[in-house]
Amino acid sequence: MLDFLLQPAGFEIGETGLLVFEAAQPLWKALLVGLGNTLRVSLPALLAATLLGLLLALGRRGPSLPLRRLSGFVVEAVRNVPLLVQLLMWYFVVIEWLPDSGAAWQLADGLWLSKGGLAFPWPTAWTAETDRLGAGLWQWPEQGTFNVMGGAAVTPEYLAVAWSLTLYTAAFLAEVIRGGLEAVPASLAEAASTLGATRLQALWRVVLPQAWRTIVPAATNQYVNLIKNSSLAVAVGYPDLVSVGNTALNQSGRTLECLLVMALCYLALSGLASGLMNAFNRRHAGGTA
Repeated sequence: MLDFLLQPAGFEIGETGLLVFEAAQPLWKALLVGLGNTLRVSLPALLAATLLGLLLALGRRGPSLPLRRLSGFVVEAVRNVPLLVQLLMWYFVVIEWLPDSGAAWQLADGLWLSKGGLAFPWPTAWTAETDRLGAGLWQWPEQGTFNVMGGAAVTPEYLAVAWSLTLYTAAFLAEVIRGGLEAVPASLAEAASTLGATRLQALWRVVLPQAWRTIVPAATNQYVNLIKNSSLAVAVGYPDLVSVGNTALNQSGRTLECLLVMALCYLALSGLASGLMNAFNRRHAGGTA
């Protein structure tokens, strides 16, 4: 049934991450590269969405009225616009507004942003020659005549997908976290303050541990949704699992088999995310997600 996975792929993949792929290699490796690209965009987006969601939730509960209104506006605006619309919007913003590769913006030392993507430092492979010459362990990108040279880079498609997933998921996580924080009795934070804890210490050591029980089950749903929503990356040409799977489907003509492979991959990723969150919940919140 799955013997077609051993056939030569017959197509190239524009973005392969840390993996190396050539058209003569089998279809299973092409799908593996697509799965790797899905993980490469989902995991950083998941971490960034958690941090941004926490900041938005704290902003909505903070003492500053302008900050509360700004956080509330961001949450309501983002979560009421379809993710696909946001993805296309951010992609065309990147394409239209960023400078050409020959005049990239330097965001910080070693960070260059342009229509060619985001370039950043990357560790060099250790060899006896580099050790003898005393070469550095990091390769830093530099602006060249026509583009940014050296280091590593991610494409505009990757940036649009990662940022869209981050912002969209953060808006929902912000409400999940806010609900969890408000479920904790205010007397606990007041008691911590009476004992000399700062506002940050009371939040980190007293309120958040009590709020996990409420936050984790709902946050698990958002993390699973983020992984599944990454399949919309096909709309901007990012070669994720669905994009590569569609190409493999057209090349091999094995429609149901390719769809089954993609479904099993997403089922495994979602199951893994749920399992990890359940384990975290049992260990830190004393419950089951």
